[in-house]
Amino acid sequence: MAEGLMKKMYGQKAYVQSAGVKNDMEVDGFSIAVCKELGIELSRHRSRSFEEMQEWGDDLSQFDLIVALSPASQRTALELTRYYHLDVEYWPILDPTGLGESRDAKLSAYRQARDQIRDRMLARFGPPLEEDAR
Repeated sequence: MAEGLMKKMYGQKAYVQSAGVKNDMEVDGFSIAVCKELGIELSRHRSRSFEEMQEWGDDLSQFDLIVALSPASQRTALELTRYYHLDVEYWPILDPTGLGESRDAKLSAYRQARDQIRDRMLARFGPPLEEDAR
């Protein structure tokens, strides 16, 4: 969700790549659904691990900022980048997986997480770019 939101809000202003501690899952349907509500297409997005990023040529030392959305990803990012000059920020975002009994309750939890990410982006990076400017 974070990569899709960042690209939608800030376009080509920054190079964005999402990664996690592990890559054992496709993006789940609830993430796809709540992002689609904002015009963000995630159905072809695939999660990847930090290790995969490096294997595919993304050198972590070339990034200026890593935003971790879980304590586990923060620990991993700090460990992998301890010799690099870049910032690692932790944004405590609700983990919606496993929350809610009904479809509506699950969608509500995912919307809450999506909106928390969006609000943190607005606070950190300022107003989004105008669509026409991209």
